[in-house]
Amino acid sequence: MVDAASPLKPLTRSQGTLIRHLLHDKKTRMHERAFVIEGANSCFDLIRQRPQAIVSLTLSSRYLQDENEAERRIRSKLAAHQFSCSNAVFEKLSDVEAPQGVLAVVRQPQWDVAKILKQSRVLGIYGDQLRDPANVGTIIRTAAALNLTGVWFSCDSVDHFSSKVVRATAGAVLALPIFRVQDIRMFSEHNCSIYSALVPSPETIALRSIREIPRRLIIAVGNEGRGLSPHLVKASDVRFSIPLARGVESLNVAATVAISAFYFSDLPTEP
Repeated sequence: MVDAASPLKPLTRSQGTLIRHLLHDKKTRMHERAFVIEGANSCFDLIRQRPQAIVSLTLSSRYLQDENEAERRIRSKLAAHQFSCSNAVFEKLSDVEAPQGVLAVVRQPQWDVAKILKQSRVLGIYGDQLRDPANVGTIIRTAAALNLTGVWFSCDSVDHFSSKVVRATAGAVLALPIFRVQDIRMFSEHNCSIYSALVPSPETIALRSIREIPRRLIIAVGNEGRGLSPHLVKASDVRFSIPLARGVESLNVAATVAISAFYFSDLPTEP
């Protein structure tokens, strides 16, 4: 247990290098099975809710100078290593324009995909070739807020542990099962139906015309520019669209997920 009255350990060069690599290099995140969360609110929420996930906490001298007693008491209960560094060093570590002087190295959660997909009721999202970190982060946050089973991404989607995605999830990246998928056949192997969201066309049915859903359903959404991969569309059990006003060609992919998931989560399931 770290004592608030004792001095923090100074951040070493190697520890600083690791933080920078975790922020900017996917291979390092995969190898270390860790990522970085930055910001006072995010870090202190983590200390309160999931302290066991924290590998280390790094604080700038400016933050320590301004830290209030309540924050100090919360931090004093953290068992993970805590490090201090100068403001200049922290700014080199940080991935945001106006750093608050607090960041945490966090263990990536590990989920059993087979166990998740074997549940009697499954309602999840599959994102195909999603490259925009803000969209991916919003999808994860939306899925967590709607209490979905999980989110799956194609291997060529943006890394969901990258700093921009993590910020957009507002902490949901730790609460929701998230997976990378190499072969979508895993869904059919676990008796999950795929409903693909597409732009309106004669080949799609309107979302509102769907009145019940399978007990095990994956909603597939694709890259806004390219759409869903042809093999995924072919493998879909249902191709649906969200009716749009005249002159509007498509929705943002995160908006598509929010509308579709909210609608489907309120439908009865097939017997």
